[in-house]
Amino acid sequence: MRDGALSELPWLTAADAARAIAARELSPVALVTALIERIARLDPKLNVFLRFDGAAALQAARQAESEAMAGRLRGPLHGVPVGIKDIIDVAGLPTTCHSKILDGSVAAADAVCVQKLRGAGAIVLGKLATHEFAIGGPSFDLPWPPARNPWNTDHHPGGSSSGSGSGIAAGLFPMALGSDTGGSVRNPASCCGIVGLKPTYGLVSRRGVFPLSFTLDHVGPMTRTVTDNALMLETLAGHDPHDPGSAAVPYGHYAAALDRPVHGLRVGFVQHFHMVDLPAEPEVTAALEHVARTLQLEGMEVREVKLPSLDEFRAINRVILQSEAWAIHEKWLQQRPGDYGQLARRQLMTGAFFTAGDYAHAARRRLEMIAEVEAVLREVDILLCASSMDPACRIDRPADLERTYPRQARTPFNVTGHPALAMMAGLSADGLPLSVQFAGHYFDEATVLQVARAWERASGVDGKHPPIL
Repeated sequence: MRDGALSELPWLTAADAARAIAARELSPVALVTALIERIARLDPKLNVFLRFDGAAALQAARQAESEAMAGRLRGPLHGVPVGIKDIIDVAGLPTTCHSKILDGSVAAADAVCVQKLRGAGAIVLGKLATHEFAIGGPSFDLPWPPARNPWNTDHHPGGSSSGSGSGIAAGLFPMALGSDTGGSVRNPASCCGIVGLKPTYGLVSRRGVFPLSFTLDHVGPMTRTVTDNALMLETLAGHDPHDPGSAAVPYGHYAAALDRPVHGLRVGFVQHFHMVDLPAEPEVTAALEHVARTLQLEGMEVREVKLPSLDEFRAINRVILQSEAWAIHEKWLQQRPGDYGQLARRQLMTGAFFTAGDYAHAARRRLEMIAEVEAVLREVDILLCASSMDPACRIDRPADLERTYPRQARTPFNVTGHPALAMMAGLSADGLPLSVQFAGHYFDEATVLQVARAWERASGVDGKHPPIL
C-alpha cells in the first residue's frame, strides 16, 4: 500500500481516507500510527482526550487492513478513525461525562451511534473532553483540564463537545461524535472552524448517550468538510425503536445530493438575530453578509425573514433544559453537590426553582414557536443566520466566557428540532474562526448539506487549518 507523506495523513478527509483504503493505496495502520504520533505531540497542549485508546485503535487498524487486503470492506468508513465525546458509551471504556460523579464508570456496551460507526468500519481512538455533563463550561475545578482551541490555545474551543471540535481542527482525527442540546455540536464547530450538524430531532438514536434534556438532546456528526459530514450522517441516521424520541422516517442519500444545482433555491436570511436581538461583532456581521452575497452569486435567491426573538427562544430553551436536567441530576445534587464543578452545579441547581407551571407554559409556547418557524419555512428552502456573535474568547477570563457564551443563535433549532449546521464563515483579524449557520426543513438534511457544500466550495474554507499546528 502507498501510504503517502506522513505529514499529509492527519489532514486527509474521511472520504479520501476511506477511498484510499478501499483502493489499497493507504494502510489503516499507517493512518492510525500517524494520528497516534500527532496526538502524542499535540494533545498535551490541547487536552482533547480524556481516555486515549491507542492500543485498541492499532489492533482495529490491523484488522481493517487485513480485511481491506482481502477485499472485505465493512462499510463506507472502513479504516477511518473517529473520536467519541465522553457522554457517549464505548464498550469497555469509562463514560465519565468529564465529571468526578461518574469517574470510573465503565460502559458495558457501545451506544447505538458508536455501533453504527463501527459497523461502517470506523476505528474508535478514544473518549473526548466535554463540558461537565454537557452543560458546565471550560472548567478548571474538574478531574481533567478543559480542551483548548487549536487556532490559539489561550482561547476556548466552544462546548460542550469541546474535545471533538478541537481534535478535528487540530488534525488528530477526521471525524467525531458530539451532542447538541443548546448548540453543543455547533458551538465547537463555530469556534474551531469545522462542520457540525445538529440533525432533525429523532433522526439519530440517543440510546447509550448520557442525557441532559430528554426533549432537546440530539447526537450529531462533526467533521472538517461537508462531504465527510454527509457521509457520517448516512451511517448514523435511522430509526431506533428503543429510543422514545426516535423518528421512523425515510433517510439517507445525503452525500449524493451535495452536488445538485443550487440555482433557484430560496434562502431566508434571519438578520434580526445578529443585527437586533444580539448585535454581533462587526467581523461576524461582515462575514454573514459575505456568505449571503456568495449564495446569491451561486444562483440562490436570498430574502430577509423574521422568526421569534432570540430572547424568547433562549428563555424557552432554558426552562425546558434546566427542568429536565434537574430531574436527571436531582439525587446526585442532593447527595454529592461538592463532586460537581462550580459551573455545572450552578446551572443544574437552577432547575430546582422552576415550577410545573413554568414547564407547562414553556412547552405550550414551544409548540407555537415551532408553528411560527414552520410558516416561514413554507416560503423558503433554507435559513441562513448567525451561529456565534463573537469569535472565541480567552479560556482564562470567566467574565468574558459568561458574557459571550449566551451570545449565539443556536438554541432556536433545539427548541424547534429543525436540522441546523454551523461552519466557518471566515477568519477574524486575530486569526480565529468566524461562523455561519444553515437550518432547514424537518428531515431535509440533504438541502442543508447541499447549501453548506455550495458555500464551502465557493469560499474554500475547508482548506483552512490552524497555522500554529
